[in-house]
Amino acid sequence: MTYEEFINSMDDKQPPLQLSETLTSLWWDKKGDWDTAHSIAQEIPSVQGSAVHAYLHREEGVIWNADYWYSRAGRSRPDMPLEEEWEALVEEMLSNG
Repeated sequence: MTYEEFINSMDDKQPPLQLSETLTSLWWDKKGDWDTAHSIAQEIPSVQGSAVHAYLHREEGVIWNADYWYSRAGRSRPDMPLEEEWEALVEEMLSNG
């Protein structure tokens, strides 16, 4: 799936079935359903899952929790707007298959 196809899928009521869990979480976040996005992300035990989980807590404004998850992902909190981080995460998750 391309980034453009992912963005176009936002017009649908449900995420595409072939999406990874990380992309499904980011999809729900973009649709405005933080709770669903978070419930998915918190169950993903991978580094990528921790990165998405961190982003969600940063978006929520709970920075201490975000920093914990960034650490679990082996990353530092990025110095960029949330929208840019979301886009970067989507691109990363798409490139990871």
